[in-house]
Amino acid sequence: MDVFQLTSFQKDILKEIGNIGAGNAATSLSQLLGSKIDMMVPNVEIADFNEVIDLVGGPEQPIVGLMFQVEGEITGVMAIVVDVEEAEYFVQKLTHNKDFQLSEQTNGAELEIAMSALSEIGNILTGSYLSALSDFTGMNLQPSIPHLGIDMAGAIMTVGLLEISQVTDYCIIIDTEIRQEEQGHEQIRGNFLFIPDPESFQKLFAKLGWN
Repeated sequence: MDVFQLTSFQKDILKEIGNIGAGNAATSLSQLLGSKIDMMVPNVEIADFNEVIDLVGGPEQPIVGLMFQVEGEITGVMAIVVDVEEAEYFVQKLTHNKDFQLSEQTNGAELEIAMSALSEIGNILTGSYLSALSDFTGMNLQPSIPHLGIDMAGAIMTVGLLEISQVTDYCIIIDTEIRQEEQGHEQIRGNFLFIPDPESFQKLFAKLGWN
């Protein structure tokens, strides 16, 4: 099977895994942020790194990226990518500081608090997705401590994924929508990227019955 041309059935399975992970993450985020949140996965695709950069707004689009090493029976990288404004909103909710902004003028103490808050959200999302994937495959999968970057998409994707991009050109893109009942922030869109190394691609698909 060519792993880079998924059938509708295979996409549906990955979408189902994503939706289970999103549902678990929504419950945890609702408790953390103190407001009702729903999450869904509208689409799953496999794309190369250049396509990923275009999907997040182009190489000059400012983004916040959280990168995790995946450890266990399969290895690779997971990444969460959101717009800077959406990242600011999460920090504002968690810190109860409605004036918080990510900029060159953000002082060291505020930036440290923001990075801690975003890392906590990243841990929840990544842990929920990996838990769902583990349940489907029966494999033990764990995320590493996250690395957070705030920069243009081209810089984050190039530097953050440099090591794994030397051995694989493709990643699984799980579109993620976060919806909540709050005026001005009814819908937040992000991208959840899963980049298994080449051997892990084969292991993952074999576990899901795709020979």
